[in-house]
Order: sequence, then C-alpha cells, then structure tokens
Amino acid sequence: MLIGRRITVIGAGVGGLAVARALALHGAEVTVLEQAEAIREVGAGIQISPNGGRVMQALGLGEDLVRSGPRCAGVELLDGETGARVVRLDLARLRPQEDYRLLHRARLIEILAEGARDAGVQIRLLQKIAAVDLAGPRPRLVTEQGAEIETDLLIGADGLHSLTRAALNGKVAPFFTHQVAWRAVIPCAEGEPPVAQVFMGAGKHLVSYPLGHRLRNIVAVEERRAWVEESWSLRDDGLTLNAAFEDFCPQVRGWLTQVDQPWLWGLFRHPVAGRWFGQGAVILGDAAHPTLPFMAQGASMALEDAWVLAAMLARHDEDAEAFAAYQALRAERCAAIVEAANRNARNYHLSGVQRAVGHLGMRLLSQMMPEKLVGRFDWIYGHDVTRV
Repeated sequence: MLIGRRITVIGAGVGGLAVARALALHGAEVTVLEQAEAIREVGAGIQISPNGGRVMQALGLGEDLVRSGPRCAGVELLDGETGARVVRLDLARLRPQEDYRLLHRARLIEILAEGARDAGVQIRLLQKIAAVDLAGPRPRLVTEQGAEIETDLLIGADGLHSLTRAALNGKVAPFFTHQVAWRAVIPCAEGEPPVAQVFMGAGKHLVSYPLGHRLRNIVAVEERRAWVEESWSLRDDGLTLNAAFEDFCPQVRGWLTQVDQPWLWGLFRHPVAGRWFGQGAVILGDAAHPTLPFMAQGASMALEDAWVLAAMLARHDEDAEAFAAYQALRAERCAAIVEAANRNARNYHLSGVQRAVGHLGMRLLSQMMPEKLVGRFDWIYGHDVTRV
C-alpha cells in the first residue's frame, strides 16, 4: 500500500517527475529533490513514441502532450552528401493508430512538473546531493550544504552520473564511443511537414525535425578521436559544427549556418546496472540503463520505468518484492533497446561499399515490403506497460 508512504525522489527529470506523479496518484507523500534553481531543461527537441505516449495518457497528461508538438508523420533516411532519399517510413499510412510526438524537451518537463504538483508532490529546488548512504536501515542523503535527509523509500532518478546507482553497484567507468553530438534549435517556417529526417554520411549523421511553434530541432553526430566531456552544459562554436558537415547537402548546410553556439556532448557507453535496488532504494531511467540517443528512447524508457515501479509498489506489500518485480519486468527490455541504439549508431555511419550495399538494401526493402521495414521496431513502439 502506498497511501501515506513518504517517498523521496532524486532528480526532477522525465523519470523523476513521472514516477512522483504516479506514486502521488496512488496516495503517497512524495518529495522531489532537484539540484537546479528552477525546473528547466537545456533547449532541445525530443521524440515521444507510442510506448511513452501511453504512459502519459495513463498519467492523465495525454491531452497536454498532444497540444505540445506535432504528430510525426514519418521518418526519412537520406544520403547526407546528396540529400537523396534512401527510405521513407510512412508512419501516418502504415501506423495510423499510433501516436509519435515531436516536441521541445522543456515543454515535456513543464507538463510533468505541473502534473506532479497538481497531484500533491513537493518539489524542492537547490538540493544538490553530495552523498547517498544505503548502509543503514534507512537511506540517508547528504546535501552539498551539509544537510542530512533520511527517507523511508528513495528513488534515484539522478541520471547518467547517478549517486544512487553508484551506492548500489559501485562506480564503473563508461566507455567513450569516439562520437560527439551537437544539439541546437533553430527557427523554421510554419507548417513544415512533421517528418523526422536522418541525413547519413561516412562517420557522421544529422537528425532534424520540426517541433511546432516555428522551431526545428537538430542533433548532429560525428566520429572523432578527441575526447569530449559527457555533459549537457558544454557549448561549442558554430563554425566547428559547420566545418564538420561542410560536405553535406545544401539543405543541411543552410540549417547549420543558423547555429551560433550549439550544445556539445561526448557520447559514452554505460553498462546497464546489475543491481537496480537495495534496502529502501531503487533506480530508474538513465540511472539504471543509460542509452545512446540513436533510438530516441531515453525519455520513453524513463516513462515506462516510472509507471511500472509505481504499479509494483502499489501492488506489493513489501518493497523488496516490488523492486524485484520491477527489475524483472524492465531489465531485459531496456538492455535490448540500449543494444538497438548501439546498432543504429553503426548503421548511420557506414562508408564505402558497405554504405552502398546497405542503402541499396534499404531502398529495395522499402519498395517491396514497407510494412516489414516499419515493423522492425514494433517490439519497442507497440509495448504497453500500462497493461501490466
């Protein structure tokens, strides 16, 4: 039973806010600790596929999601240098019943924060956690200001560099993939087709899609030897980004000339956590299963985690039983999605003969069996954790 349970969540990101609302709707008293001075996200776009959208609907936030960005009509894979189309996955025609949304990440965070507060969740800002101690009978947190917080139940939604994960599993050094990514949002014309486009090149690719509200999202990835910090807050010079994609088609170069100071981050591969829970503590989202961005599933996996964890805590009398059921339901699926993202990174960056053969194969498959091409990831997008 969750009625009256006092639960602390570290992190006011997608997973933390979603699980806070879900638990509060079950009657728990939830506090979210967030290190920032305000609930906000660095400007970038995000895709919410149907599996994530189902959770938003079940949380009572589906209509807000629909109002926040266009429905994605399709995905196009294109040759980066020429701009020629390799494949179009026509989601509007082949998956008319499924809702894929394109929106600004800040708007998703805003929806979830409002939803959490409406459900009675307390969000405390400027609460940077310096230590997580799980050695005692109850989880104990120490803030950077020196304050100590004890809680009956701790949920670590504290991201890639999760202290809660480290307390459960020890520290594991991530592997630098020798890929870096730039992010930017630029203006776009009203009414541009809501299509996600992937421009593929040798050792690099660029993804772009409209977000609504006359904004276009850009994520550009390049393979390189030089190490770059794994951080969401680094800036780079737009000239560096333009130089990296100077051999791409005019459409891409035109977009990039509008970027002055893109965000830059290094892409690291982290293992899926072996232990997701311990005495009175559990992790979710990137803290449990960090993923590369090449399946656009980070946010949707966090939403799925949030729903399943809250459902298991509501169903089981003992936290340990709930945590074990949650990890059993989530770990294999999340590991498979992480590996699918790893494969996509390789497929987007083919060169030489491999690239020519790969593009030809995709063209033929899309012409002869488009349903099969779209259906490759039905196991991801068709999943519904709200029916667990």
